[in-house]
Amino acid sequence: MEAKRLARTSIMLGFILAVVGLMAWSIVAKLTLTPQATAEDLRALPLWMIPLHYLWDYAQHGWLCLGFAFIVSGLFQEFIPQDTMIRYMGSGDWRAYVFATVLAPVFCVCSCTMVPIFAGLVYAGSGIGPALTFLLVAPANNLLADIITVQVMGWPIALADMAAGAASAVAIGYIISRTRWGREFEERLTGKVNAKASVELIEEPLDDRLWNALKFGGYLAKQILPTFLLGLVVVSYFQAYFPEDLVRTWLSGPKGVVVAALLGGPLYTPTLIEVVLGKALMDLGMTPAATVAWLMGQPYDIPNSLTASRVVGWKIVATYGLLAFISAVISGLVYGLLTGGF
Repeated sequence: MEAKRLARTSIMLGFILAVVGLMAWSIVAKLTLTPQATAEDLRALPLWMIPLHYLWDYAQHGWLCLGFAFIVSGLFQEFIPQDTMIRYMGSGDWRAYVFATVLAPVFCVCSCTMVPIFAGLVYAGSGIGPALTFLLVAPANNLLADIITVQVMGWPIALADMAAGAASAVAIGYIISRTRWGREFEERLTGKVNAKASVELIEEPLDDRLWNALKFGGYLAKQILPTFLLGLVVVSYFQAYFPEDLVRTWLSGPKGVVVAALLGGPLYTPTLIEVVLGKALMDLGMTPAATVAWLMGQPYDIPNSLTASRVVGWKIVATYGLLAFISAVISGLVYGLLTGGF
């Protein structure tokens, strides 16, 4: 029996370490982990082929990020002690928001892969406020995205995006934790967490815990992927027919800040792609102030809003989407006023 457990543990640890190692190597090697299809590529296809091409493109580049995220979410749920999550990530402690803001940038993945990790945090016992802060900070302020933003767009825009992203994420998480639906969600989840804790009086062997972590990752994949794929289909048509020739008219001045915030939300762009696409829009005439709003809009895109709603419900998602949009507009307007970047 011991030999069998050792073999199971070795196989599962080997698999987990292989995925984590591949993810780390892909970052160091600067491999492309995001879709490469451009609007021109998609427009050249028949209407029925656009979503198929976009989904295949995403599958080729994004499978590793998604696999990494689902595994990490399972490990979070199984191995992070619930009392630690409650102690350091509870909505009632301001230090939890600092902890979430500092922890989130370590995850160099895009917003779609943060949803399952966010779910893992929530189910492990985190308060909804710090968990949302984590969800909103990580896609925009992860270390890889920050480095590329500095290189492509320069320090002023990169620093504005980092500061505004962190501040708005903390504010949004805190506000939602104080809403009636935020408190109700936490109460329901606390009951489940406590019920689970009450029956786990004896710690399971390592192989069983690793299997539980992988099963939980698979459960989240079944819950999240169908809705996420539907969102990608919608976005593929949006990206294909994006009116680039109207950039100078609609993405400049205070009006351009609002339009950029609106586009930055529904238009899903995986991490780093939003930087490259933003730079292309800047080259076409999008102003720096509108660019800040554009970058701030990423956390409330269509696919991730759809998938996050499966975890926390529509009221919470609609609230953080609205607050994130307002934050993006305010950030762009403040940047424009302080720098003359309209």
